[in-house]
Amino acid sequence: MKIAVVLGSIRDSRFGIQVAQWAVDNIEGAELVDLKEFNLPLLTSAVPPMMLKGKYDVPEQQAWGEKMAEFDAFIFVTGEYNHSIPGALKNAIDSLGVELLGKKASFVSYGFDGAIRAVDHLRIVLHNFSMSLPRAQVSINLNHEMVDGKFVPAAHQAGALQQVVEQLTK
Repeated sequence: MKIAVVLGSIRDSRFGIQVAQWAVDNIEGAELVDLKEFNLPLLTSAVPPMMLKGKYDVPEQQAWGEKMAEFDAFIFVTGEYNHSIPGALKNAIDSLGVELLGKKASFVSYGFDGAIRAVDHLRIVLHNFSMSLPRAQVSINLNHEMVDGKFVPAAHQAGALQQVVEQLTK
């Protein structure tokens, strides 16, 4: 099973890159898919992406779709912005159609409350694609796991990440 670790933040100096790299380093064969590398414009298409069946007019959207189509499962790494997911991540998901349909996804979230509200929102969004969303997830509390701007995972996080992988690969 091919797993993508999708980093949903495009901010400069983003903390999420540390979290995403930790996940990739601890999941055999996982690949980092960094949303920032795709430079996606805001979705303005009159036709919903699901109807386009993976054939998009916007080159950045096409590249994004082709990359996401390579994977069987996804681990979305997200922070929490105003009790939700980053706007760039929502736009990126909205820009897809068949690439996510019926696949599996889970979450590694980070924030001062573990970004649990962002994950709740992301679950709702991904249900639109009939995705299987196992219960296991990793919630990183920045009050305890960010030291001088560096990610220092708590001892239990490796086990939590392993549970995510086990549920995704069942």
